Amino acid sequence: MSVRKFLLPLSSPGSGEVALHTALLLTKQWNAHLQVLYIRTNTHEIAPLASEGMSGAMINDMITAAENESNACTQRLIDVFTNVTTEHGVRTGEPDFGTQAPSASFSSVVGSEEEIIAHQARISDLTIVPHPAAHEDLASADALHAVLFDSGRPVMLSPITRPHSIGKRIAVAWNGLSNSAAALGSAIPFIRQAEAVRVLASPEYSRRGPSAEEVAEYIAHQGVAADIVRFSSIDREVGAGLLQAAADFDADLMSMGAYSTSRLRELILGGVTRYVLENADLPVLMNR
Repeated sequence: MSVRKFLLPLSSPGSGEVALHTALLLTKQWNAHLQVLYIRTNTHEIAPLASEGMSGAMINDMITAAENESNACTQRLIDVFTNVTTEHGVRTGEPDFGTQAPSASFSSVVGSEEEIIAHQARISDLTIVPHPAAHEDLASADALHAVLFDSGRPVMLSPITRPHSIGKRIAVAWNGLSNSAAALGSAIPFIRQAEAVRVLASPEYSRRGPSAEEVAEYIAHQGVAADIVRFSSIDREVGAGLLQAAADFDADLMSMGAYSTSRLRELILGGVTRYVLENADLPVLMNR
């Protein structure tokens, strides 16, 4: 099993730079191709949304301003892409299938962000998304949710700060459910190359399904020995206990199932997925 193509949707230079470093680290690790994608809003869709009391000239001014801002954002992202790929020594342009050397490309398209990301994620091995900004409403994390809910493929949450390694020490968050199993399956290529693997389980986190011991045995079939640690919640937050257990292991990658309960319920009442999305400081590979 190998990972050959990554997708990185970007919306702003500020949140995207660390994610780009993260994605390029993976690209070099796997000698893969990284597709960086900026999805521009269709400015002609502004007119139907404008107030009925606005004149044609005012609507045209709005469209022009939106186009100028989109063009400026595109150029800023191109500059970041150029600088970071140069720093990593990764060739830019289309992949060379003959050499299979690491490469990266940048493209800008117009359309529906959620639809395009979901479609492109379906034909990528892994999609990397920037970490939600501090205090940002998670309902606006369209890219992450588009992959989780409408692609059938895994997504990796980039850390807040630039990582030095990804996948040397892997924490497997296990609750027995199918989404945890899907995340474990997506992590197997990384697990086979890891230096150490730990299964994290908790009675507060677990549901009916295979035990942590059975997961460790399954990982052993991949030629890797994994130990098991049972964690407890911190201040009644299961997610806090999970992240602390991963930090105690010095993990540089964690796999976990996302949204075992309703996404709306988690957004309103909180949950493990929401806590991890808001507070994780390591790359997190997720499936639903």
